[in-house]
Amino acid sequence: MSTMHWLLVKMTSNHIAISIIINAPVQRVWDELSAWERQGDWMLATKIWVTSEIREGVGTEIEALTGFGKLGILDVMRVTSWDPPYSADVIHTGSIIKGTGRFELVATSATTTRFNWSEEIIAPRLIFLALLPGLYSGVRISLFRFARTFR
Repeated sequence: MSTMHWLLVKMTSNHIAISIIINAPVQRVWDELSAWERQGDWMLATKIWVTSEIREGVGTEIEALTGFGKLGILDVMRVTSWDPPYSADVIHTGSIIKGTGRFELVATSATTTRFNWSEEIIAPRLIFLALLPGLYSGVRISLFRFARTFR
């Protein structure tokens, strides 16, 4: 297999992570972050809904549609780890987006929290690299919008 063929076809794990400081106590940040359907208020061009009877904790199933107009990508997720108010892990099980995601909150003081967001996305390396600038920018903007909700 040529190097170019491998970069275009072979599915690999690709990591992306962003951290921000939020001026709010960890429990308050968790309460807002774990309100799944309200995430659409700060995530760019995204609508989110819970699809399971379970609304929080391990086993909760969530779908997020990100896009503009009639074009979008559906992200199907299931919560695999739940440790309030510090972390939650999801597995992406949709037909397009595969991999894992993690939200981690660290109290840096009584009134500030570091929000660590990370994803392991399963995709051909070249496709991931082509999408990375937009993905990184979109998530970073979304996280800063989330942080502003605490002002």
